[in-house]
Amino acid sequence: MDSDKLLGEFLRARREVTTPAQVGLPHVGFRRTPGLRREEVATLAGVSTDYYIRLEQGRERHPSDQVLVALTRVLDLGSEAAAHLYELARPRPRRGGTTGLRERVSPDLLRLMRSWTDTPALVCDRWMNVLAANPLAAALYGGLEHADNLIRLIFLDPAAREFYPNWEQAARARAAHLRAVVGADLGNPYLTELVDELSFKSVDFCRMWARHDVSGMTSETKHFYHREVGALTLTCELFNVNSTPGQQLITIQAKPASPSERALALLGNRVAMTHKTVERPETLMERTRDGG
Repeated sequence: MDSDKLLGEFLRARREVTTPAQVGLPHVGFRRTPGLRREEVATLAGVSTDYYIRLEQGRERHPSDQVLVALTRVLDLGSEAAAHLYELARPRPRRGGTTGLRERVSPDLLRLMRSWTDTPALVCDRWMNVLAANPLAAALYGGLEHADNLIRLIFLDPAAREFYPNWEQAARARAAHLRAVVGADLGNPYLTELVDELSFKSVDFCRMWARHDVSGMTSETKHFYHREVGALTLTCELFNVNSTPGQQLITIQAKPASPSERALALLGNRVAMTHKTVERPETLMERTRDGG
């Protein structure tokens, strides 16, 4: 990923998925793609077509705040996508600490997770490596390949399409969340390796990553199908771990008195004798560090 072209790639991708109807333009004539033309974006944003083309080609990488505000409006960017646009245009120094070394989870957080016997809980880094999982979370994801990394799981494990009944929606959310949490740090060597692996092995990942969707997750209702307890409708909450920037705590709960709560309780009964939080012995990070 060429860091000099990230802004242009983002603008082009969002232009191509923004339809004329979204910006109030009439449908006139044949279009090779459903998205906006460059000259249309330029006109709506109040800049010259030549200037906008330079932005997409990476020859102009320092648009003014006025231009960024206009592009946010024209491309109908949400708050997270708009923040991503600004970060690409005003990149901050790269973050350290997540370039291939195994991260540790706070012992206090591990004890807290272990006490939640009715609530699956995970701690992930910003690359979606699972750094820790309590017993109920380990049982929920048990038997799935690549369960040590949530984005690799959804794109590379064929069983994920059964585990996530709304697979397309869930996979798009994973790709958009990855872009949101990495921000402008797309040149990070570890991310490059992860994206290259997913791109090589999954055409669906290539398709979704190319859209440049950006969407973080704080609360989301998800549907699962567990091979032992059946259908589950669960709410996933995500919290930043302030003591370790980049780590995120994910809790998974069912609505009280719902069939999903009963199914989750049944799953919990099967692991009731296991009270020790499971720490993954190895993640893709460690394999990267060791050269494996």
